[in-house]
Amino acid sequence: MRDDLDQIEAAFVGTPMAGLPIGYGPAGTVLVADVDPDRLHEAWRAADALVPVLGRRTVLVTDDFDATRRLRPEPEAGPSESELRAFAEAAEASDPWLTYRHHSEDDEVDEGEVEYYARGVAGVDLTALVSDVVLPAERQALERALYDRLLADADPYARVLGRVRFLTQTDYWYTPDSVLLMLLPTSDVRSSGYWVDFHGALTRERQQRLAEVLAQWRHRWDARLVASWGTMLQFQVGRRPGPGDEAWTAAGQLKALAPNLDLHRWEVAVALSAGDAWFVHDRP
Repeated sequence: MRDDLDQIEAAFVGTPMAGLPIGYGPAGTVLVADVDPDRLHEAWRAADALVPVLGRRTVLVTDDFDATRRLRPEPEAGPSESELRAFAEAAEASDPWLTYRHHSEDDEVDEGEVEYYARGVAGVDLTALVSDVVLPAERQALERALYDRLLADADPYARVLGRVRFLTQTDYWYTPDSVLLMLLPTSDVRSSGYWVDFHGALTRERQQRLAEVLAQWRHRWDARLVASWGTMLQFQVGRRPGPGDEAWTAAGQLKALAPNLDLHRWEVAVALSAGDAWFVHDRP
């Protein structure tokens, strides 16, 4: 099994992981320790480019909150091929958006609440854009009307974008004190969900739903999981959702997976069309 570690070390020559401590991790994984927190995205990109060579998907993790994430001298058994296949098949057969739904999705908005939703968390007051909407109204219908009208008005759209674009920039990402690179014993995106540690997926069934989200987002947006910090997930996105239906759909899914994302859905939709870094937050 040492040959596997030697192969990985050799592949990492010339990358930010060159010469870093390497060993076996939990459940069939390999860990590279002491990744520079100031270079974590650079390190992940280098490792992701080597997936075709190593046959292992990669994700950044931390041992700040989990002492089991330590280098082991001997490999630890992971799931069998049949177990992992059953996990991936169950994930593919699921509809994750029946499980992941934002708690406010079915809310109604009355007259006293319109300004709150139309001003947004970022503080750009767009109440005038929805002054003719009949109230009470479903929150999603009100926000979609506001978003559509905002798309048609370049000046307020630019002002909103200036306030919300932080959401899709890596500067907004969380950076732990201690960073490790975890190499998973699979190159399959859906199967990789078996090892992802996320507060929003604490049961095996929820892990399967999350695995299907990873597969769907990879297929549609080329969204690649960069880091899993327990209550947070961070993605690099290769295809931005276009303004309109695409951004609206993606914003709804991001809000569903990230109940602690404070921005309103219409604000998230504006941000998603302007950046390549997605941030998911679900804390206790």
